[in-house]
Amino acid sequence: MSNNVALITGGLGFIGSTLANTLIKRKIVTKCILLDNFGSFINPLKSNYNDYRQKRIIGSKKFIIERGDASNMQITLKLIQKYKPTLIYHTAALPLAKIKNLNATEASIGSVDATKNLIENLNFVRSTSNNYHIKRFVYFSSSMIYGDFKSNIVSENTKANPKEIYGTMKLAGEVITAGLCGYYNIDYTSIRPSAVYGPTDMNQRVSQIFIEKAIKGEKIFIQGKEEKLDFTYIQDLVNGVILASTNKKGANETFNITNGKGRTLFEFVKILKKYFPNLEYEVVKRDNFRPKRGTLSIQKAKRLLGYSPNYTIEKGIENYLQYLKENKIFK
Repeated sequence: MSNNVALITGGLGFIGSTLANTLIKRKIVTKCILLDNFGSFINPLKSNYNDYRQKRIIGSKKFIIERGDASNMQITLKLIQKYKPTLIYHTAALPLAKIKNLNATEASIGSVDATKNLIENLNFVRSTSNNYHIKRFVYFSSSMIYGDFKSNIVSENTKANPKEIYGTMKLAGEVITAGLCGYYNIDYTSIRPSAVYGPTDMNQRVSQIFIEKAIKGEKIFIQGKEEKLDFTYIQDLVNGVILASTNKKGANETFNITNGKGRTLFEFVKILKKYFPNLEYEVVKRDNFRPKRGTLSIQKAKRLLGYSPNYTIEKGIENYLQYLKENKIFK
């Protein structure tokens, strides 16, 4: 696989950058093309705002950073023509930090428009170039496509029923990926992550919010004592994505790539309290805006790919805090 090149949209993002580093470290590809629009989506004037982007990708000739929007058809066409990527990972999308003031047009740019344009361009370049072979197009979806979980655990066969804009557009992207890739005979894989957390996150996921409040000595408000999420450490997600995108059994399939065990927000905070004994918290009414979630089944990924997560939230939080200490975010 030494001649493989990966194109990662949203390549400077939390997931995209970790994926890029891992692909290069494991020599799965020789080069990563990181397409990113340089947007942070977070107010940089926010108190104690930490911009980790400079720490996500450490200078190397194996990383090529290209500025641009993944929805721009001309930009992605030129990149595919120039670099002939054998693997395309489409991680670019609005982060959950935008979810409360999101509108359908804004949400469709990354999940719908960019997805459609990438696949169209991919097919065009493949059909007009000699000896160009794309091994896999990988679309990053979300557990939000399930809407409210109707059972304790949901599998990939559970009916998708999103209840808000973000999940709706992510599901639309899945349909576009399957339909267009099927039509053009391009192998694809769709990934459904959940509650990803870990070093360099800066998009205001609940795990990041809780940890930053603990560091600052601020009170944490837990929305529902029984509220569960399938917290997934970033390296587990990336490991699963690589398995799904390089294994023949992952072709034209959809996978939940998570920890495979829902844990309550209350449990997450109780673990934090071991590191921050003076941490104060209060359980309040849950926000009905977000879907009720829980455990995602990872049996399909285990059976077809041999996927097995390595990080419980106990171990993940420990690693996350160690990273923050090493980067002098707190002592």
